[in-house]
Amino acid sequence: MSPRRRFLHPLWLLVSLPGYIGLRLLPALTSGPVSLVIGVLVLLAACTIIPLSVGLGSMRDRVMADRLAWVGLTAMGFFSTLFIMTLLRDLVLLLAHLTWPAARARALLTPTAEGTLLLTLLFTVVGLIIARRPRTVAVDIPIQDLPAALQGFSIAQISDLHVGPTIKRGFVMDIVARVNRLEADLIAVTGDLVDGSVHDLSAHTAPLAGLRARHGVYFVTGNHEYYSGETEWTAEIRRLGLTVLKNEHVVVEHDGASLVLAGVTDYAAHYFDPQQRSDPQAALHGAPEGAGARILLAHQPSTAAAAAAAGYDVQISGHTHGGQFWPWNFFVRYFQPFTSGLNRLQNLMVYVSPGTGYWGPPNRFIVPGEITRITLVAALKLS
Repeated sequence: MSPRRRFLHPLWLLVSLPGYIGLRLLPALTSGPVSLVIGVLVLLAACTIIPLSVGLGSMRDRVMADRLAWVGLTAMGFFSTLFIMTLLRDLVLLLAHLTWPAARARALLTPTAEGTLLLTLLFTVVGLIIARRPRTVAVDIPIQDLPAALQGFSIAQISDLHVGPTIKRGFVMDIVARVNRLEADLIAVTGDLVDGSVHDLSAHTAPLAGLRARHGVYFVTGNHEYYSGETEWTAEIRRLGLTVLKNEHVVVEHDGASLVLAGVTDYAAHYFDPQQRSDPQAALHGAPEGAGARILLAHQPSTAAAAAAAGYDVQISGHTHGGQFWPWNFFVRYFQPFTSGLNRLQNLMVYVSPGTGYWGPPNRFIVPGEITRITLVAALKLS
């Protein structure tokens, strides 16, 4: 099944949700213009707005396509949240029906319907503001027997920018400026940079050429690079001056100590190209035995088991978005071994960024994006 068809399955489920929402909320709202307007919006969302948000790739007027994408993707986030809020409202009403007198329970119909709509609108607006303002997070990662020369070695990570319909050049320029201000020793871009072709998006990814770090800027592919034309994007990213690591490594010499930085293709890359199967062990081929630290860049946290077996000290990943926005942040843990933040698997430390941008709905309610400044520190030895 193609990536687009895989996406359309949940999409058609999503566009059927306004029917349930309308049936549950509209009868409880005050009749008149307000109810009519809401009903029309629900119908538009079900029939046109949401499907339009993923069917604009062939539209010649790119400015209009992007405007429609903003509307459709925002509506997608709004109605996905409204669906959950409507379910929660039904649970509240059921509980009231079971425990309160009938008249008192019926009195909740209108205020709970109005509250459901207002809260969803609030969550959508706040989520949009948060999505457009990723925070900067500092993380210390302890490593056993870290050489003194590598104590304090810093890596700036950005991940899951998803440059595309609603993330453009201005957003990327701001991220580049903020990353450079961190003055990290090395910069890592851990995949899912784009959602679209080089032809459509190269002008918007161009600011990445301005990333600067003492030991360079490195990139590994995410699953969305394969959806968007991985071969063309790998060439473009290299043209911008980033080093693309595909099951390979570099040796970084830092103040007399060496650090092995490896990168693998996306965990699912072999579904698109059998020659690009992700292989953390192969990425270490020829690496020096005495390196002070072995660090792996891997888009998906699912790579961690193979990374631990291969003997890495640290894996830096993204992919999960931390669930991106409430309430989906509670479900992502069922699909990935780690959701976000710093985790341990045997002797491997795994840091998972919730992402710098966002995918689909411009919404990060409760789950802010981030630029991460990772610092290597010596692990405390137990006496």
